Order: sequence, then C-alpha cells, then structure tokens
Amino acid sequence: MYNLSPISRFSKTSTCKIICIATLSCLSFSSWAFTFNDVVTKAEKLSKKAYVQPSKNLPSELSSLQFADYQKIYFKHDKAYWNDRKSRFKLEFYHEGMYFDVPVKINEIVNNQVNEIKYNPDYFDLSQIHLENLDTKKLGFAGFKVHYPINNPMKTDDEIFTALGGSYFRAVGKDQRYGLSARGLAIDTGEMSGEEFPRFKEYWIERPEPNQKHLVIYALLDSKSVTGAYKITLVPSIDTTVTVEGKVFFRDSVKKVGVAPLTSMFLFGPNQPSPILNYRPAMHDSNGLSIVANNEWIWRPLNNPKRLSFSSYSLDNPKAFGLIQRDKGFDDYQDLDDHYEQRPSVWVEILNNWHKGRVELVEIPTADETNDNIVAFWVPEKQYKAGDTLDFKYRLHYSLNEKQRYPKNVALAESTRLSLGDIKQANLIRKLDGSNAYVIDFVGPNLSDKKPVKVISSITNGSIVSCDLQYNSVTQGWRVIVRFNAEDNKKTTDIRIQLASLTGEILSETWSGQFPAQ
Repeated sequence: MYNLSPISRFSKTSTCKIICIATLSCLSFSSWAFTFNDVVTKAEKLSKKAYVQPSKNLPSELSSLQFADYQKIYFKHDKAYWNDRKSRFKLEFYHEGMYFDVPVKINEIVNNQVNEIKYNPDYFDLSQIHLENLDTKKLGFAGFKVHYPINNPMKTDDEIFTALGGSYFRAVGKDQRYGLSARGLAIDTGEMSGEEFPRFKEYWIERPEPNQKHLVIYALLDSKSVTGAYKITLVPSIDTTVTVEGKVFFRDSVKKVGVAPLTSMFLFGPNQPSPILNYRPAMHDSNGLSIVANNEWIWRPLNNPKRLSFSSYSLDNPKAFGLIQRDKGFDDYQDLDDHYEQRPSVWVEILNNWHKGRVELVEIPTADETNDNIVAFWVPEKQYKAGDTLDFKYRLHYSLNEKQRYPKNVALAESTRLSLGDIKQANLIRKLDGSNAYVIDFVGPNLSDKKPVKVISSITNGSIVSCDLQYNSVTQGWRVIVRFNAEDNKKTTDIRIQLASLTGEILSETWSGQFPAQ
C-alpha cells in the first residue's frame, strides 16, 4: 500500500507536483494486468537466448508405464481448482509418467496477480498402479484438463479440454468424445531431416468469474528453432470453439512451418477397406480433409498409405480448412468401445490474412489405431529465418454437424467406396476388367432427378476408363462410378470429380481422391 500523507506536507509547490506525479505513477502500476503482450515479451526474450533442452526427472517406475497403466493415475476430484467456488469451470492436472516426462509450469491469474500452482503429491492417487509409496515430491505436472457442465447443467464433471504433451491440446462439445488433436505449431513435419516438436513449457490460466462462460489460457512455446506466445480462448457449447492467437519468434531458419496443425487417425474405411477381415466397417477419428478455396470447396478422402504420402493445395488468403468426421452413424463403425461416430469434426476458421501458401496433408502408414497418422496444416509461402516473426489468429470449431458449414447450393460427397472395376456382360454376369473404381455418392438440396447433371473429371498418373452417373433415389442425390487405371503403381494417382449442370454451373464440392501407391 502506498502512503499518500507526504502530499499534505506541501502546498502549491513544484515539489508537490513531482511527488503527485510519482504517486500517480505508483497507483497506475498497481492496476497492472497480465495480458497476451506479457507472454509475447517473454517469448521474444527467450528467442534471443540459446535453446535449453528440458531435463527429465522421472523415476523408472513411472517412465516405464504403459498407456493403460498411466490412465490409472487418478487426480482426486475434490482437489480440483475452483472446486470451492461457484465457477462453472474446474481445473485438474495430469501427473508425469510414461513419455510425459518433463514438468510443465502452470500459473493461475487471480485479481491481476500471477500465482504458480504448485505440484502436490496429495492431488493424485497412484494406488491402482501400486506406486502409492513412491517418493514423487520433486515431480511436477505434465499438463492440465478443464471440466465444465456441457452435457448436464447440474454437473461439472464433463471434461471438455485437455493439454498434455508437447503443444498438443484437445476439446469436445456437447455429446462428443475426444478425437483428433490440435497443436500449437508443426515444424518440418514429414521431412527427411526429422520433425521438431515445440512444447508449451508454461501456462497462465485466468480464474473465471462465477457466471463466466469462457476460459482464457496463455501459453509459452519453446523449441530449438522457435519460441512463441499464445492466447487460447475456450468457449464450451454444443459446438465448442477454441480461438488461438499466436506470435512466433524464429531462433533459426525453418524449412517448413505448419500453422494450425490438426493431428488425427485413419486406419481404414469404405474408401480403403481393412486388409484384415474385421467386423467394423471403419476405424478413424477423421475420414476427410475439407478446404474452402475461394469459390471452391474441396473434399479429400483420407488414406492409410503403404508409404509416406503428401498432398498440397495452393491458396491465396485461405478462409477455412478442417479434418472432418463425415460418417456419423453407429452403423458406420459398429464399435461399442470407441464410438467413432461421436468424434467431432474440427474446422479451422482463419481470422486474419494468411496470404499465399498451401494446405498440406501428410498421411503416414500405420498398422493400428493407436497412432495418429494424419496431419493437416497451413504452410506459408514465405520461408522463415532467424529473427523473423509470424502472427496468426484462427478459431477451431468442434462439431458433430459439420454440414451446417457448407452452403446449401454445394452438394457433398457423402460417401466414397473403393471397388474393383467391372463390366456387365450380355449374360448379365459382371466381369472384372482389371481397373479400379471409386463409387461416390453426392447429396445436396440442389440435386434432383429432374435436374440433369454432368460429370467433370480429371486424373494424373493414370487414365479414366469410364465415368458413369446414376440417380440415387435412396439418398436423393447422384452416384458417380469412376473406373480408372493407374499408370505407375509406385506413385499415387489423383482423381478429381465434380458435378455440374448441363449449362456448366458447378453443383458440388470437388471430390479430390488419391489412390495410394501400391
């Protein structure tokens, strides 16, 4: 507290003016508030220092855990931050363990003051993995999770956001299950030199007011090549949104920087059936990449390739892109454990000018569903070097109703199925003709059997044998069966399909399928 009594000792003198100014300056300083600019300052200062590899501090009993055992480390719910307040939000923490072996500093912002949330072994129950007697006093938090009453307004035990490992975070909306992950930044993803994984090393979380319906989180990013300041605004809802504002400082040149990276899993589906007999028709967190490219909507079904695969879509000032879970019925998956139909689609809505660049899709071979083998992100055309900065702002939308984001005059490729190509003989028996075929069902209110349509098609590394069009009275849309031959089986074959009116008006999104190299 500042003593104002010295002012009364002076009257109408220059000395009084000096003291008054100094006092007012002190009063102004006392109203300081922690903001995004404070994190920007920290990131900039950190970028001018040499990178320090974080030290690991885990005992072998915890570092050797399998994922199933790591999940048995329970945070005691009665220890949740803000549990004793009338806040809708509750904050819980992750214990270090497995490959989450570097402590993360977590702070709470209360009344414009920053207070570190100290790790306490009493927050956790390790009895399920028989390590309750292990000395963990010198450990720290691996991350945190946020609870909010999104499904039942009378309960606050719905986990809606989690930040754990590197710069990864996930969120869900009403009636959703965790699916794909977002990241703060991707560096050299898929490059032969190897990927660099920046990490959020410190968080600042604003304590919410009792009736507040959003949560503000600040984060400091650090890696060998970059530092970064992030402001993350979480708004839980039917379609939860996460607004990300970031400023990145480059310590070193980066070959490929990925902005707004989304990481997902695709094992198999109707467009690429399981090579092993499986009662599940599909297993994936996402089954397509969707892009808004000026006046064109692009749909790229995902693959689980035999070799590392890249696809890119060059754009100028993009509007949005996302990894989409288009199949939404239980019958699409038949999985009573993982319920992939409840995994949300995630749209990246771009909120500032990103200029020229490309949306890049990286598909990595995987033998099981435990690996995230799909990554999509924006790559700026500019090459960044030491001393450069990069600013961006975007909003992530987590939705089970991704169709609401498409214009009604754009028909969607509702399903894609892969088949061997065949022809019907004079005796009505079908005969394989050596080609492959994609069966694509387009659906939309702008399609009808009374409005004739035509197919616009193109192919690279191959030839189209036929492109048959048939009205589907079940879906009230049009089915395209495109038969094709690949020219070089060691390379991918790209096919593009659109529906148009006979006068040339485009009626559908662009189906941009890629037949994987064999």
